[in-house]
Amino acid sequence: MQRLILFRHAKTENRAVDGEDIDRALTERGRGDAERMGRMLAEAGLTPDLVLVSPAVRTRETWELASPALPGARVEVREGLYDATPEEVDAELGVGTAEAGTVMVIGHNPSLHELAMELLSDGHSSPADLERVSVGFPTATAAVFTFDAEMRANLQGLFHARGHGGE
Repeated sequence: MQRLILFRHAKTENRAVDGEDIDRALTERGRGDAERMGRMLAEAGLTPDLVLVSPAVRTRETWELASPALPGARVEVREGLYDATPEEVDAELGVGTAEAGTVMVIGHNPSLHELAMELLSDGHSSPADLERVSVGFPTATAAVFTFDAEMRANLQGLFHARGHGGE
């Protein structure tokens, strides 16, 4: 893996009809944000080779709506991404991803935000990059990392569907 995209699902309803968190669906705003994020990433040349998706309805919908702009990716729904710790997300990244140049994880907070912060603090990131990510990881946000020869992470971009894209 040369590049990692941590993509938090888009905006969801507060409660699913059946009351189960895993079944919460995207709101109308979330649907638009997911599509927008797909286009933003594609325009930045950030098309994944492999997409790891949490089994939650909201993450699968996020990918379904973003995917037309990001064709050709192999997609795997990974049970271990739902209600995961940052360490569990990292463990999922260690399984079957070696051949993929760009891997995208579509998952949840707080794990994605915490993993992003861990990657930045373990790398040789600038204080400005640490500050940009530390302020929050709202819905429909994607943090893009590249890795150097020592596998230290560098923030390539931070994209938000609401407002404007990253660098």
